[in-house]
Amino acid sequence: MSAIDGVLVKPLKFMCDDRGRLLEIFRRDDPFFQQFGQVYVTTAYPGVVKAWHYHRLQTDHFAVISGMARIILYDNRNKSPTKGNIEEYFVGVYNPLLIRIPPLVIHGFEALGKTETLLLNCPSEPYNHEKPDEYRIPLGDPRIPYSWIKGEKVV
Repeated sequence: MSAIDGVLVKPLKFMCDDRGRLLEIFRRDDPFFQQFGQVYVTTAYPGVVKAWHYHRLQTDHFAVISGMARIILYDNRNKSPTKGNIEEYFVGVYNPLLIRIPPLVIHGFEALGKTETLLLNCPSEPYNHEKPDEYRIPLGDPRIPYSWIKGEKVV
């Protein structure tokens, strides 16, 4: 169970046979499936932080398919029962998870290790190039009580 209302985490499991592995990530019959917008992969080089941003309409579904990442979520929603909570997940080849990130939850990730990290997202909405549903916040914004440098909450 997440400390942020509306965030869901689905443990993922590799299915293996003598030919290799298969990792089923997201299914239409998952209980939290809403709708399909698109699927894309974003990458980050080792040590790179891609943060902060949020969406007003879009629900994200993150899974790291290569490498490892630290994914941070911050609940800044005014009417949320978990406003002010931070969640930290270490996700990737050693801990495969699917993380559902609701609209208005601020989030970002850092590529860990010595290789490029590939993060797959299946958002509920397609990207609108003319009017993007993406709102960026500077990395060191003091309104978000999290330090990427130390990897800890700021008090």
